[in-house]
Amino acid sequence: MEVKKQEEKKRDYAVLVGLNCPILRQDNADGKSMEELAALVETAGGEAVGSILQNRDKPDAHSFIGEGKVEEVKAMVQAENATMVIFDNDLSPSQIRVLTEMTGVQVLDRSGLILDIFAQRARTKEGRLQVELAQYQYLLPRLVGMWTHLERQAGTSGKGPIGSKGPGETQLETDRRHIHRKIDKLKEELDNVRRVRGTQRERRMKNEIPVVAIVGYTNAGKSTLLNALTGADIPANNRLFDTLDTTTRLLTVSDTLDVVISDTVGFIRKLPHQLVEAFKATLEELEYADMLLHVIDVSNPDWQEQEKIVENLIHELKADQIPCLNVYNKSDLAYGTEYPHGETDIAISAKTGEGLDRLVAAIDRQLDKGTRRVTIHLPYDKAGALDMLYQDAKVETVEYGTTIDITAVCVPRILGLMKDYIEGWQEPKEDWES
Repeated sequence: MEVKKQEEKKRDYAVLVGLNCPILRQDNADGKSMEELAALVETAGGEAVGSILQNRDKPDAHSFIGEGKVEEVKAMVQAENATMVIFDNDLSPSQIRVLTEMTGVQVLDRSGLILDIFAQRARTKEGRLQVELAQYQYLLPRLVGMWTHLERQAGTSGKGPIGSKGPGETQLETDRRHIHRKIDKLKEELDNVRRVRGTQRERRMKNEIPVVAIVGYTNAGKSTLLNALTGADIPANNRLFDTLDTTTRLLTVSDTLDVVISDTVGFIRKLPHQLVEAFKATLEELEYADMLLHVIDVSNPDWQEQEKIVENLIHELKADQIPCLNVYNKSDLAYGTEYPHGETDIAISAKTGEGLDRLVAAIDRQLDKGTRRVTIHLPYDKAGALDMLYQDAKVETVEYGTTIDITAVCVPRILGLMKDYIEGWQEPKEDWES
């Protein structure tokens, strides 16, 4: 075991602990969430060396899992030479302090672990801002447990340590004020990011370029799909939370339809609430999307539960009114798996390319708004309309002859304005017309 650890040089070796307790509701731990916790530890650069799942009617107020079970955890820590204990539940600051003292190693809860992964993975300024905000919001209520050893009044009595004479604040109060200031500053910076994104979004809407957002459970294959569709060089690794920043690319769906396609952070069960809040600047892209691609890993035995978790988060983000295609990914690995086969259900393998043509065709059907490529013969006395075409259509070629001959991709509104000059123009038929 020792030789193996030296060779691999993992960040930490962790004993995983979960409390199965019905009254915890969504924060309850079970076999599935413990497996996912082990995957999260691996993503963070560590290794799970042991696992203990405790069943209790209610959490112990002092040590969460009870002192007898803590002794069992401590024995496993020593036997496995573990460097930390990670809980699959959220712990109070005092519980973290007590458990750290009792086990003799650092104790972290699920939210703290996810924040650590987010801090490692965030690359853009926006992503780093979001993670930092979430970290401070996570830290604030835990200050009492962390700073009890500094809980001393500086004051003016002259009895404090040399150099401590000050404004009469405890270290805790000073830190609270500092963190509140940092949170306010980060929120202001994120608002600026939001304004910039809003301007970019308005520009896209003005150009009438539809926005497609890829959503799904973490590690479902979203980045692999974006790579396959657009040739984007986004890291696509088999690990949780690999994408933390929204990556946006242009995808040509057909000769008359381009879309902006975005990859978003993966969802996960028991996602800490402050992370959902902090990541709204990224996830708000969903609210303004014209279509969602919900990527579902059907090779995962729990794919139906994961699908439901994502649907619930989409509802929480008020994006459930947006047209959505269910993309059943990794179908090449899902032998014998039964999944829906409706008009909005597409089975693909982003890795092998199977089904991508059907997916692109489905996107085209859903987003087709009557855009057409046409040739316009514009008389010179109507040349002013060319400016309008440059602004509101996609002008491809312009040639000057007897008339101004323009090839352009136009939306129905422009087609209606230009119909007298469009080569071979026929009024579009209504659905009920044969």
